[in-house]
Amino acid sequence: MPDPELIIVNGALISFDAATAGATALAITGGTISHVGNDDAIREVAGPQTRVIDAAGGTVLPGFIDSHVHLFGGSVELSCLDLQGVQGPDALKSAIAPYAAANPDDALVFAVQADYAILHDDKTPTRQELDIACPDRPFAMFAPDHHTVWANTAALELSGILHGGETDAGSVIVMGEDGKATGELREFSAFGPILKLTRHAGRDLAGLVGGTDPVPAPTLEERAKDKAVLAKGIAHCAAQGITGLHCMDGNFYQLELLSEMEAEGTLNCRVSVPFHLKSHDPLSRLSEAAEMAETYKGDMVSSGYVKMFIDGVIEGRTAMMLQPYPGTDDNYGDPVFEADHFNHACTAIDAMGLQIVVHAIGDGGIRRTLDGLEQARNINGARDSRHRIEHLECMHPDDIPRIAALGAVASIQPGHAPFGGIFTPEGVRNFIHDHQIAGSYPWQQIRATGAPVIFSTDWPVIGVEVMTNIKAAIAPLDMGPEWTDQTQTLMDTLFSYTAGNAWVEFNEDRKGKLAPGMMADVVVMSHDLTTLAPERITDATARYTICDGRITFQAA
Repeated sequence: MPDPELIIVNGALISFDAATAGATALAITGGTISHVGNDDAIREVAGPQTRVIDAAGGTVLPGFIDSHVHLFGGSVELSCLDLQGVQGPDALKSAIAPYAAANPDDALVFAVQADYAILHDDKTPTRQELDIACPDRPFAMFAPDHHTVWANTAALELSGILHGGETDAGSVIVMGEDGKATGELREFSAFGPILKLTRHAGRDLAGLVGGTDPVPAPTLEERAKDKAVLAKGIAHCAAQGITGLHCMDGNFYQLELLSEMEAEGTLNCRVSVPFHLKSHDPLSRLSEAAEMAETYKGDMVSSGYVKMFIDGVIEGRTAMMLQPYPGTDDNYGDPVFEADHFNHACTAIDAMGLQIVVHAIGDGGIRRTLDGLEQARNINGARDSRHRIEHLECMHPDDIPRIAALGAVASIQPGHAPFGGIFTPEGVRNFIHDHQIAGSYPWQQIRATGAPVIFSTDWPVIGVEVMTNIKAAIAPLDMGPEWTDQTQTLMDTLFSYTAGNAWVEFNEDRKGKLAPGMMADVVVMSHDLTTLAPERITDATARYTICDGRITFQAA
């Protein structure tokens, strides 16, 4: 065996492998972990050209895998106007002005992370209010959950939807009594025309909005621009200790770009991309999902799963509920798929041997998702499918045990919860009934049933920073006695961010552990995570990130 290219010594290893428990060092040879043991044993296998990393007592663990991101959109939004924490008309106008001046060539001044209550506690912004905030340019802003956009009059005119337009099921261009759009655009096809005005002409979210490739086909110059922004986003992920990403939107275009980056040596993270089935799509489109899975099955770029949306989000009242939202008589939210179409889709995808991934947030949407998975299992028979339900924010308690019973996976984003410490704690409380709290954000209740639980961020809904999300899980806010304590242990959380996410992609025998023969995806942390108080876990940062045996990030 050749000498290792790299060894890591003096580490507090969390290996998630019983055979290597208690080890302090490892060696990497040819993109694979070749040895794990104590410092002396690992130093003995080093050669004269082997690089030595001293972990200085910090935790060494498998590279983090964020199993729910929108990579292209998150990468683009690193350069957008960030309105997190901005509150009130004056503050909004003051935030927009310098950004607009610094970006005079943008057809649309575009902002992200605008709170639903950015201007008022009891209502969302109007186009007229945004006309005042940005009077001389088209302007639009994304809500943090990325399910609502608010646009001023100039932006609505430029995009051609000031007087309304056709949308897919579950999407709404909110219209005013004057026959014109109010400025609020709910869900993806409603705000798709706005995104086409952004710097990347909506190519970053084309797979999410339409489930298809950009039209017209991007030019060589546009492809180069898109790859450059993806490289910037992946570098940002690597700086958090991330070595793997599961995208939740996609198309052939994104897979082509990532494959080109791999060939060019600029892809510093493993990325998987789904086929996105929309509610208006005929099931014949699933042949594209099969083609995608067969074409892209490498270690760095892969596919193999189908993403669907069953509903929207709670704050936009588009998540599908079992009863009307508080203060309404008949608003149950917006079902994206009709039940029969969804059930047939689940059965067809499962029969193809592909993985099902469903965005489901409301108790009605989650129940419909479970029903679809159950029908697929009843018709096709049980198999090791690892079908995933994403978010699971408001569940009926009766449905919690069904996840484990169906062999499904709970894919959760701790930072989304009102007690996650990122969003305003009282925000979601206005949109759910008292009795729904018992099944809201039920991380620990799900885990207690034996269902697999995996963690992620949903970047750019929240930042892709791993330790912030870990803090949300292990040190959640105390919301009072009406809320069940969902505090996660550190080891459960780390497992759900590493080995669990490797397992859900059917790679548990190849990554997610520190053991000989495993992929050399490793992160070296600045601190021993087990010695930090939960509320201080964000003191720890990544010192080195290693993907496929290559150092993809090194702290200054």
